Amino acid sequence: MGVRGEPDEAVKELLDRAERLVREKVRPKYVYLETDITFAEDGVHLGAMSEPLTGEDIRRHLKGCTKAVMLAATLSQEADKLIRQAAVTNMAESLAIDCICSAAIEQVCDRAEEEIFSEHPAPYRTWRFSAGYGDLPITLQKDFLLALNAQRRIGLTVTESSLLIPSKSVTAIIGISDSPIKRGGRECAVCSMNESCEFRRTGRSCSQ
Repeated sequence: MGVRGEPDEAVKELLDRAERLVREKVRPKYVYLETDITFAEDGVHLGAMSEPLTGEDIRRHLKGCTKAVMLAATLSQEADKLIRQAAVTNMAESLAIDCICSAAIEQVCDRAEEEIFSEHPAPYRTWRFSAGYGDLPITLQKDFLLALNAQRRIGLTVTESSLLIPSKSVTAIIGISDSPIKRGGRECAVCSMNESCEFRRTGRSCSQ
């Protein structure tokens, strides 16, 4: 929200109220699929997708992996409704709800990973990598959602410009390997927010 340092009491109360609304209204859902990986000259092929994953960033990310988990998660249309409704009368509350929802969808993905890999243990795995990171085209979103049948299963669709609907949603690829792989923090170089990140302006990163 642009707050530097410890937020004051007014901001804390605003965020507490926004969090209560989000917890009451949103209905998080996720869907996933494990698929094989094949490396080829035209890109990295996932068995469930018709289009290859192109770009050097995803190739490096999945290096050494033999399988991948395709994950899609959403907070549902209720999150978008909350943000829109609050904007009519209180823009500050709308911003707080928006920020809380952005944090919440990442928590949903974290919980989804825990549940997926508790049921299907993977010796080693990468962090989540999404279409639009680095040089991986965001236009892959449509093929990704089709492979997961995400519209029918969790109500997640994509626009012609490759934006996810509902907006508080995430798609991601997690590489799986039988041998140790480098699993560092999320790299600023492949982040879609690297040019406007508030963390970088203060010499930090979102992984700190």
